[in-house]
Amino acid sequence: MRALCATDLSAASEAAIENETCLECLGRIGVETIHLVTVVPANVHSGMPGVNFEGRRQQALDQYRTVIESAGFDVEAHVVRGTPYRRINGIAETIHADLVVVGSRGQSPLENRVIGSTARNLARTTVVPLLVNRIERATDEPEVLREHLFQRVLFATDFSEHADRAFTAFSYLHHATEEATLVHVRSPKDEGLDVDISPQEQLAEHANTLESWGIKTRIEVLQGDPADEILAVEADVQPSTILVGSKGRSRIRRLLLGSVSEEIVARATGNVFLVPPPRAV
Repeated sequence: MRALCATDLSAASEAAIENETCLECLGRIGVETIHLVTVVPANVHSGMPGVNFEGRRQQALDQYRTVIESAGFDVEAHVVRGTPYRRINGIAETIHADLVVVGSRGQSPLENRVIGSTARNLARTTVVPLLVNRIERATDEPEVLREHLFQRVLFATDFSEHADRAFTAFSYLHHATEEATLVHVRSPKDEGLDVDISPQEQLAEHANTLESWGIKTRIEVLQGDPADEILAVEADVQPSTILVGSKGRSRIRRLLLGSVSEEIVARATGNVFLVPPPRAV
């Protein structure tokens, strides 16, 4: 497997990329090659007064490469210029990445209403699974909040094809997973729907699959707003990562907020693993 690790050379990026436990978790799910990508914004130039960007960039990349190679991975570095999320998506497709990893310090409730962060934009547009690795906020020397990336997974499902696709990620995540909480939230619009199999039975089928891999599993069927209820379960069980599928969106719809997966990426306190639909050809 190939992982693309995006870095802006900040302390938060360093915490995400150099954490030994995080690297070990990536190795356990089958990652062998890590592509380091740093995107130089179009308005930043190496000759700008007071900016030793070239030297700082090279020093940071060399440091990251040394740490990652020492952990047993093959490493390739890419330095590109442009809009970060667009260039990251483009390189992910070019190298056939199996997942993209991006560090995020999270945002305050007010900042959650603003479009702009690379992690939020990637959540809307990514064409490969995206791991948002949550980093401490408001500190000069941040740490990864939950470094055992896939040890305890909260899987949220609405039983759609998008959610089923996300569940298939356990085919490789289970090598690093010990516990899983499976959650379905019934919203008011679900009332009165005639279904052949109850949510409890559908979750139980998923649970049987995970337990056959030795994963301790619990199920929850809740009622209310999906994002709010899923995040309430996160606060209760403290998973390492929330696993969720993302619905496809048109080019214009990608500019709008509102989907459950985007709310979770914005508001979750821990890591989020977002599995998008396959790219339309």
